[in-house]
Amino acid sequence: MKTTSLPADDRRRPLVLVDPDGPVVSHISLVGDTYTVLVSGKDTKGNYCLIDMHIPPGGGPPPHRHNFEESFTVLTGELEVSFRDEKLVVRSGQTAQIPANAPHQFKNRSSSSVRLLCICAPAGLEEFFAALGTPVPSRTTSLPPPDPALLTAAKAKAERLAPRFQTEFLPIDSH
Repeated sequence: MKTTSLPADDRRRPLVLVDPDGPVVSHISLVGDTYTVLVSGKDTKGNYCLIDMHIPPGGGPPPHRHNFEESFTVLTGELEVSFRDEKLVVRSGQTAQIPANAPHQFKNRSSSSVRLLCICAPAGLEEFFAALGTPVPSRTTSLPPPDPALLTAAKAKAERLAPRFQTEFLPIDSH
């Protein structure tokens, strides 16, 4: 029998099996998008999180960057992705890997909702969403963006919390 330098199996850590439509996941609406946390940092000892994202037409985050790796795979639909100074379309079945600290944004420019799976390493994005968003009953529940006064308050809260979650919002490109 060979010896290994790997640590022993931590039998205190259970298998995580998640149904995205099941009763134990959290669904968070944030400015019209809905994020379902499938695997949290609590499940992975902070190594990564996995989020099921439902992006309605016109949805997507503002330009930003963060000090963690982000990959997403589009399951249905397509997204326009702005990465540094480049715009491209990521279609169903494709995966995009965003390096830490790179400016980026994605938008659903189509007339149908887009679904994607997003992995962030290390974890933490799911906690940012929970601190900012509103719980909703399902992964496809989309709340409309709030009225202008509430949107201004939400943006101010996001700006205030962003440094704690190693995130920076960037000016919106006028092109």
